[in-house]
Amino acid sequence: MKKKNIVKDNRDFQRIIKNNKPYKYKDYIIYVERKEEENFRFGISVSKKLGNAVVRNQLKRQIRSILQEKDYQNNFNCIIILGKGILDRTYQEKKEYLLSALKNLNLYR
Repeated sequence: MKKKNIVKDNRDFQRIIKNNKPYKYKDYIIYVERKEEENFRFGISVSKKLGNAVVRNQLKRQIRSILQEKDYQNNFNCIIILGKGILDRTYQEKKEYLLSALKNLNLYR
């Protein structure tokens, strides 16, 4: 995923979470902020409760690889928070659930 498509700043995370309603689907909580800019951005949040740094980074890499597979519409910021049940899922299940959640939110073409 390109750097311009990543939400990194803590202020952005806090603003998006505070001002938007959560969409809960299986092991994901997704916040979407519609905006006027000409690009899309994703942020991924993994709690320390899910495991050590190795496990958390592996989960983030898997989610990023799933997100790279689709062509997205512009004009949104999206925060994806992973839940505890994600540890019991296979990669294929993670992919299926995340893509169906994003499709319900009308984020990709």
